Amino acid sequence: MASPKTHRSGFAALIGRPNVGKSTLLNALTGEKIAIVSPKPQTTRNRILGVVTRPEGQVAFIDTPGIHQAKGELNRYMVEVALQAAEEVELVLFLIEPPASEKPEVSPGNRAILERLQKIGKPTFLVINKIDSVAKGQLLPLIDLYRQEFPFAEVVPISAREKDGVERLFHTVLEHLPEGANVFDEDMLTDQQERALAAEYIREQVLRHCRQEIPYSTAVVVDIFDESEREPRPGTPPNQLGGLIRIAASIFVERDSQKAIIIGKQGQMLKTIGTDARKSVQRLLGAHVYLDLRVRVEPRWSERPEGLKKLGYD
Repeated sequence: MASPKTHRSGFAALIGRPNVGKSTLLNALTGEKIAIVSPKPQTTRNRILGVVTRPEGQVAFIDTPGIHQAKGELNRYMVEVALQAAEEVELVLFLIEPPASEKPEVSPGNRAILERLQKIGKPTFLVINKIDSVAKGQLLPLIDLYRQEFPFAEVVPISAREKDGVERLFHTVLEHLPEGANVFDEDMLTDQQERALAAEYIREQVLRHCRQEIPYSTAVVVDIFDESEREPRPGTPPNQLGGLIRIAASIFVERDSQKAIIIGKQGQMLKTIGTDARKSVQRLLGAHVYLDLRVRVEPRWSERPEGLKKLGYD
């Protein structure tokens, strides 16, 4: 643990394949829901900053999209976002999960990531997530195997979901960062604007409720974020909502058939998505929320650079 007299600060990127728990870990580290979480791949599309500040130091963690085979403009964009983040930080946290079989192995996807990290040349931790799902005896052979592949600075087994080992991970990260003052104000948690977080919370409900082929083709844009009736009340308990915020958002898909699925029979699916999204956004904003959702078709947006730019991926 860092000495109380030594104040450290810096950036650490969470890197890994899709669905290894990077967003769950970011939320566990910050104690807040900054990144949406879903069992479906490619949930995270942009880099998300989460800042943890303690008396002994400050770590700015950057959650990144899962690195996967980049086919199509959106996939290439997400992989580039992740690799660029790894180049800009002091420390990389490479997340993996234990293999389903008892025999340890380095998957082709993880080996490809390690090759890129070798070229980047930043100090790297091996963070083995989801240790609650395997016997402890399986971890040592896995650690030995990965240490043969890459000169990791540290190996830290955790369960982000159970918050097991998360505090130890934070302090170990802090020990490897340079001495220095905080990069951000002490009360800063994330650089995500409320408008952007609201859009993500809406997309989270699409991921939750819709079929496998729909989420990947979905993007959400907040068209109106009207706070004119909001009532800021410092010190108000979080369960007491202050005022009203009016939000209008567009859910973009690529085909008319996808639009029909999201709307559902007699609009029931869209109503369900809206109801659950509104509850999440209200908790986030501490105010009553009027949420108006529309579903729009933007053909092949995920395949076209101009489509990505139009929907905020640039």
